[in-house]
Amino acid sequence: MRFGHRAAAGFATLLLPLAGLVGLAAAPAQAATTATATYTKTSDWGTGFGGQWTVKNTGTTTINAWTVQWDFPSGTSVTSAWDADVTNSGTHWTAKNKSYNGTIAPGASVSFGFNGAGTGSPGNCTLNGAGCDGGTTVPGDNPPSAPGTPTASAVTDTSVKLSWSAATDDKGVMNYDVLRDGTTVATVTTTSYTDTGLSAGTDYSYTVRARDTAGQTGPAGGAVAVHTTGGGTTPPSPGDKVKLGYFTEWGIYGRGYNVKNLVTSGSASKITHINYAFGNVTGGKCAIGDSYADYDKAFTADQSVSGVADTWDQPLRGNFNQLRELKAKYPHLKVLWSFGGWTWSGGFTDAAKDPAAFAQSCYDLVHDPRWADVFDGIDIDWEYPNACGLSCDTSGAEAFRNVMAALRAKFGASALVTAAVTADGSSGGKIEAADYAGASRYVDWYNVMSYDFFGAWDAQGPTAPHSPLTSYSGIPKAGFTTADAIAKYKSAGVPAGKLLIGIGFYGRGWTGVTQDAPGGTATGPAAGTYEQGIEDYKVLKTSCPVTGTIAGTAYAHCGSNWWSYDTPSTIAGKMSWAKSQGLGGAFFWEFSGDTGNGELVSAISNNL
Repeated sequence: MRFGHRAAAGFATLLLPLAGLVGLAAAPAQAATTATATYTKTSDWGTGFGGQWTVKNTGTTTINAWTVQWDFPSGTSVTSAWDADVTNSGTHWTAKNKSYNGTIAPGASVSFGFNGAGTGSPGNCTLNGAGCDGGTTVPGDNPPSAPGTPTASAVTDTSVKLSWSAATDDKGVMNYDVLRDGTTVATVTTTSYTDTGLSAGTDYSYTVRARDTAGQTGPAGGAVAVHTTGGGTTPPSPGDKVKLGYFTEWGIYGRGYNVKNLVTSGSASKITHINYAFGNVTGGKCAIGDSYADYDKAFTADQSVSGVADTWDQPLRGNFNQLRELKAKYPHLKVLWSFGGWTWSGGFTDAAKDPAAFAQSCYDLVHDPRWADVFDGIDIDWEYPNACGLSCDTSGAEAFRNVMAALRAKFGASALVTAAVTADGSSGGKIEAADYAGASRYVDWYNVMSYDFFGAWDAQGPTAPHSPLTSYSGIPKAGFTTADAIAKYKSAGVPAGKLLIGIGFYGRGWTGVTQDAPGGTATGPAAGTYEQGIEDYKVLKTSCPVTGTIAGTAYAHCGSNWWSYDTPSTIAGKMSWAKSQGLGGAFFWEFSGDTGNGELVSAISNNL
C-alpha cells in the first residue's frame, strides 16, 4: 500500500451554440469561424468543479494552433489544468495548445481539461479571436443565472425536501430543473421540490438550473450532498468509530504471524474490522492470491485460534478457517477481503473495461460456499486509478467511480464495500486524478493511505518523516501530509465520516546520515529485517529509539541510521486530530508490525 490529475467525467455539458448561452461574445456574421469551442462541466462538488473545453475544426483546412479565451466571474478560477497552457489576467483566462495538440485536421477535435474553484460559469468565449460558435450575439438575450445551492431538509429513508434561492433573468425565469447525480428528475416552477423513491442509506448529489421564458437554460448552481437514513452504508457515528487492521496472507510464512496472534496480543477485542490482504485482480476478474495460505494450510493446535489442529479432510483450512474461528470467538468482528494492493493493481485496468463483469467475479469469489460466512464485504486497493503506482492506469477519471458503483450494485446495501485510496494531496496529484467524490456514494468508507509520503526510494534523502500529520518547514513536497489529503477529499465532497486516517506500524529509514533533524543527506536505505529502508515498529522501538518529533510523528537518529515511525504517543495525537475532523475512524498497515502485546492497536483503540 503506497500512494495514487484529471477531473472526473460527468454529464453537465454546455455546448455554446449562441453567444447568449453564457454571455459569450462572438465574431460578426460575415467573419464566421471554421472552428467551435464547447465547454463541459465534468463534475461539481459545491466549492469546486471539473471543466473541459473541446475545440473542433468545422472547416475544410487544417488548424495549426488554437487559443481559447473566456471570463470567469469573480471568485471562480482555474486551479490546475492539463493538455493546454492556461494563464489568466484577473478574471480573464487564456488557454493555448500544447506542442502536441495544436494541429487539428478538418472534422477532428481536441480537448483540454481543468479543475476549478468556485461556482461560476465561463462567459465571453473566443476561439482564435472569433466567437466560439461562429454566430452573432443577441444583445440583451441572456440565459438565467445559476440558482442558489439547494438546502436539504426532512431527509428520510426514501425522500428529501430541497429548497433554493431564485435565479435571475432579463426576461423572467420560467422553471427549474432539479438534477440528481447529474440527471434531471423533475422540472418545477417553484423554488422547492421533494424527491421521493430514493434508496435507504444512500448518498445523492443535487443541483438546480433555471430556464427562462425564451427557453434558454442557465448553469447549474452549487451541489448539495444528501445521505438518506437507514440502509447499510451510513458512515459510522462518532461513538462507533471504525478500528480496522490489515492482516496479510503471507504473514504466516517468514513473519510467523498467524490469526491467533490477534488473540494472544489482545488486539482482536480492540478492533472492529479486519481487511484480509490480498486477493489478486487479473484478466478483469477477482482471483485467489495464495490458495495455500488462504484455504489449504493446516495449522497445528498451538497455531490455531480454537486450539484444535486442522485435519487433512476438513472442508476448509488455512487463514480463512482461522478467520472463521476468530469471528466465532469475537462476534463483533467484521472481515473484508481486500483485492489489489501495490503488486496486483495492474489488473484493475482490465477490470474497469467491464465493471459489471468484474463485480460479478468478485461477488462469486467472496461468496464461494466454502467460506461465504467468513467475509462481510469487499475492499478495493487500486494503486492508482488514472495514475501511476507500480504500473500506470489510463482508464479515465470516471473508471474508479464506475467500478465502485458496480460493486455496490452487485454486493447490495447490506454488505461492506470499501476502498484504500491515495493520500497524495499535492496540487495536480493523485487525488485529483479520479472521481473519488462521485465514488464515495457507493462505499462505506475510504482507507486514506496517509503514510509512505517519503522514504529511501530517494536514496540520498533528504530525510523526512514518512507519515507527517501536518506540514512543517522544509517538507520535501507540499501536499504530502495527512491533513492535506483529508482536506482535499472533504473539499471535493467526500463526507468526513467516510474517511479513515491511516497509520503505519513500521518505520522508513536511511543510512549514512549525520544530521539528527529531518532534512539531512543520506547514502542509501537503512538495513531492514525483510527489506531495505523499512522496519517493523516492534523492532525500531528498541533498536533505534525516538530522538525527536515533528509534524505529529516521530523520528530517531541512531548511529548513521535515521528512521521515522509512529509511537503510542504520536498515534494518540493523530486519533485526537481524527476525532476533531469528524473522521469515521482509523486503520493500520499491518498487524505483524506491532508488539506482542499490541501496544499500537491499544493506542488507536484507547484514543479514538
